[in-house]
Amino acid sequence: MQPISLQNLSICFQLLMFSCQTQGENQPSPNFNQYVRDQGAVSDQLSRRQIREYQLYSRTSGKHVQVNGKRITATAEDGNKFAKLIVETDTFGSRVRIKGAESEKYICMSKRGKLIGKPNGKSKDCIFTEIVLENNYTAFRNARYEGWYMAFTRQGRPRRASRSRQNQREAHFIKRLYRGQLPFPNNAERQKQFDWRYAVAPALEAAPKPQRGVRTQRDVEPQRQRTL
Repeated sequence: MQPISLQNLSICFQLLMFSCQTQGENQPSPNFNQYVRDQGAVSDQLSRRQIREYQLYSRTSGKHVQVNGKRITATAEDGNKFAKLIVETDTFGSRVRIKGAESEKYICMSKRGKLIGKPNGKSKDCIFTEIVLENNYTAFRNARYEGWYMAFTRQGRPRRASRSRQNQREAHFIKRLYRGQLPFPNNAERQKQFDWRYAVAPALEAAPKPQRGVRTQRDVEPQRQRTL
């Protein structure tokens, strides 16, 4: 048996390295976009959830979304206690759960496309995907019923989700910070109780007029200068 020379060993090693490199090139690279989509469709039970508080301003009704028990409408004024929403992230993506801070009910969607409030928001019909649109509005698509969006009419009533689309005004919202009840809301009775006559600054008040026949300090000063 002839001994193997160093040259033959070097050639075998180079062939082995070339074979491994060729196999690595033939394998497809990992698709991270597909991984993000797959993980975003599954509820994350391990990561810490991010919680935010804000209001949702409806583009059509000109009011804010409110959760008053099982009833969901878009008729609340700015600062209404039922308009304060607690938004919990469901995954590391853009899926969220929306709960009314006052009523502690989650915004969910029935199989008929109607918005209802539920005490437990773990089901998939209570999960929405936030979609930021090109016009800077935000749309909320239900996770269970693909293609169904949260939407409201001009009167603030929920629009049937089966008829709602992403490009419709009824499905467009703006996130606004919750600042609580304003000191003087748009309430006629509250405005009548406030008298603006007492809100004038003291520096702007008119000086009292002197009585007739009474000499003031301003009248005495010129006479002193003439005598001197």
